[in-house]
Amino acid sequence: MGNKINCILVDDDPEVVEYLADFINETPFLNLVSSHNNPVDALASLEQGGVQLILLDINLPGIDGMTFAKTIYGHSGVTGPKIIFISGSGEYALEGYKVDALDYLLKPFTYEEFIKAAYKAKTYFDSQEKTKTGADHIFLKVEHELVRVLYDEIMYVESMKDYVKVFLSSGGVITALSTLKNIEETLPPSRFMRIHRSFIISVDKITSIQHLTVKIGKVTIPVSDPYKPQFKHHFQNWL
Repeated sequence: MGNKINCILVDDDPEVVEYLADFINETPFLNLVSSHNNPVDALASLEQGGVQLILLDINLPGIDGMTFAKTIYGHSGVTGPKIIFISGSGEYALEGYKVDALDYLLKPFTYEEFIKAAYKAKTYFDSQEKTKTGADHIFLKVEHELVRVLYDEIMYVESMKDYVKVFLSSGGVITALSTLKNIEETLPPSRFMRIHRSFIISVDKITSIQHLTVKIGKVTIPVSDPYKPQFKHHFQNWL
């Protein structure tokens, strides 16, 4: 990845802000845009655009970090910056996973622990960049290996809590460790569309559309309310 990852830091502890800023500045592929002691002040940086990563303390005065993260990801179809959570307690780790946090750093942490989380961010943004430059596949985490799946093979993806099932045109099914949101952000939006809380479909594999339901092969999938406006706009000539 040629460009640096633009990040902001949100923590109400001045000492944490100081050593985390040093960690970021020591990391060649990170660029610290700004530091803030509460989420409200951080909004100004987010509104200016270009922020890709937030290092976010959970235990903040006023709006806590988890609530702030859920606000960022609470709008259907809007992809916000990725998050690495910081906390003095491990009790929020599962909630962090639910908002697709890249990692969860437990205070006090070393630079070695920080750089592991930073590399997760780098891997994520590298994969996003490859997708934009014409990749024809996705890598899925299946048990202890990464499996390469061509976009052309994917018919639809179904969420199964902490896993997804990827249904292939060959009739096969791949069960992968991922959230549907992560899959949605990785697949090219020109070819795939989320039409339901639990489903992403391949636009090319649609057999028919009727009464805001989509048929792919022998499977019928409804379009749920949050996704109807985007769906109607995309298929206005079909409906």
